[in-house]
Amino acid sequence: MDPLESGMLAVPGAGLHFEVRGTGPLLLLIPGGASDAEVFRDLADELASRHRVVTYDPRGISRSLLHAPPPEPWLDAQADDAARLLDHLTRVGEPVRVFGSCAGGLTALELLVRDPRRIELAVAHEPPAMGLLPDAARHAAFFDEVYATFRREGVPAALDKLRAIFSGRPAPPLPEASDNSEFFLSHVLLPSSRCVPDVTALAAVTDRVVLAGGQGSRTHDVCRPVAALAQRLGRELAEFPGGHAGYATHPVPFAVHLAAVLAGTRPAPG
Repeated sequence: MDPLESGMLAVPGAGLHFEVRGTGPLLLLIPGGASDAEVFRDLADELASRHRVVTYDPRGISRSLLHAPPPEPWLDAQADDAARLLDHLTRVGEPVRVFGSCAGGLTALELLVRDPRRIELAVAHEPPAMGLLPDAARHAAFFDEVYATFRREGVPAALDKLRAIFSGRPAPPLPEASDNSEFFLSHVLLPSSRCVPDVTALAAVTDRVVLAGGQGSRTHDVCRPVAALAQRLGRELAEFPGGHAGYATHPVPFAVHLAAVLAGTRPAPG
């Protein structure tokens, strides 16, 4: 299915490429890491029969070109961009549902904390909030070493080292408009892995938070933070098909599962 609408939204210091499919309640899909809107193409097509699905390239990624250095703090900039995109595409008072994976999961939670009147539901799939873990210092040192490896030896060596958080497994090939590995390692890896969600603020809206992990990544370090956050908030961890990138590797069952969550029903097991 081709997007019904695509465009470029000017934001401070960048332009955001976005795509819109389908009709119905608005659902914003936020990619993480080095990914862009392409990673959600199959998932968005599956969901477009019941939702107005919005996907986009985060600033500095693929078609969302920077016109100035990336602003800091990283999460503030990501949440500001997503909020501006929602302002552009929604009516005042229109409720929005958000799904974010990996670093995008951090943005989804931040959007809910910032504007709980607008965000009807936020689904955070394996956000890399390593600071929630009792061994947070060890993980911080690990990401520092990945970054140092990138600076010393380049992108392939750094990505190879990063495999440790996925239990040493190679990352699956993902659809993308451009290879954003260098930008990810330069500007996303460290700030995203150091973000810690505001647990107190989330506790006040916990009925609108779904914390999710992949069935295939439940034993990986990358899934530990969301399990820890679910425990802190007294929420059951929702398991989705596939692993860390199940939305791209298993888009059809993932879409069925996500649609059930969005509808407020318990997805069928398996």
